[in-house]
Amino acid sequence: MIIVLRHGTSQQEIDEIVDRLKKLGFGAHISHGTERTIIGAIGDERQVNLEEKIGVLPFVEKVIPILAPYKLTSREFRPDDTVVEVGEVSVGPGKFVVMAGPCAVESEKQLMETAYRVKEAGATILRAGAFKPRTSPYSFQGLGEKGLKILAKAREETGMPIVTEALGIEELPLVNEYADMIQIGARNMQNFRLLEAVGKLRKPVLLKRGMMSTVDELLMSAEYILSQGNYKVILCERGIRTFESATRNTLDLSCVPLVKKQSHLPIVVDPSHGTGRSDLVPAMSYAALAAGADGLLIEVHPNPIEALSDGPQSQDPIQFSTMMAELKKIAGIKGRTI
Repeated sequence: MIIVLRHGTSQQEIDEIVDRLKKLGFGAHISHGTERTIIGAIGDERQVNLEEKIGVLPFVEKVIPILAPYKLTSREFRPDDTVVEVGEVSVGPGKFVVMAGPCAVESEKQLMETAYRVKEAGATILRAGAFKPRTSPYSFQGLGEKGLKILAKAREETGMPIVTEALGIEELPLVNEYADMIQIGARNMQNFRLLEAVGKLRKPVLLKRGMMSTVDELLMSAEYILSQGNYKVILCERGIRTFESATRNTLDLSCVPLVKKQSHLPIVVDPSHGTGRSDLVPAMSYAALAAGADGLLIEVHPNPIEALSDGPQSQDPIQFSTMMAELKKIAGIKGRTI
């Protein structure tokens, strides 16, 4: 349920509602909008009539049921768009943020060269994996903590915040120590214990859509994180499995305006995984910007042919720079800044 408060409601009155909700067995999540404050009441609505218990208070304007299965993630709960701060980078309305870097940290030389090149081209967040979830157990699995230390050095030298993946609860404390934003990969989108754990950290989270997941399932997974008090969630469309075999996945760009309609959370697009082909990445990046995405997640490698993972879908620095120049033109037309 959503409790809409009247304009000018005091903090004392808000505290009174929260206290009443807790006594009734409900959790309370407060959203301060530009015009009014909304309280999301999370609990078993079948047992208590909140309209009778809370709606009668003089500073309550109305009590509205949320029809969607996800509550805190919904646009009904927070009409205004959420802006997530990753270091000093804002992800949300007006901005178009490009997160770029190699699929995996392979060496200090490889990462540092990539970091400087993507920053020069206009990227503002550095992405790379220290722990890699690979289909084959014999494939490169990442450098682990050594990779995290290299990422931290790149942040120190370039000033770019870093996003990297946590594969499980076991690695989470280590990743949390180094990362500015924690990535939850497609394979872990419904790892609910992991989602709850990152929700308790209060650190920005990049949540990727599962390979065979619906938009509603993506938003329900985000709900797990928000339910723990962490509203710093950025969604990511990275392609879904279909019968099409010409591309690695099918990039579902219709997901972007749909999420914008249903949720207040920012959403970025990963055309590298979405297509699996570096030659298709620019076109899908331009389309993502046009569709209203808040940013991109792009794989860039100094020499994609020699990459230890995802070489075929990685841009080289020259390709990336060319693409970024075009993106800046399109962003200007759309009234966005990169």
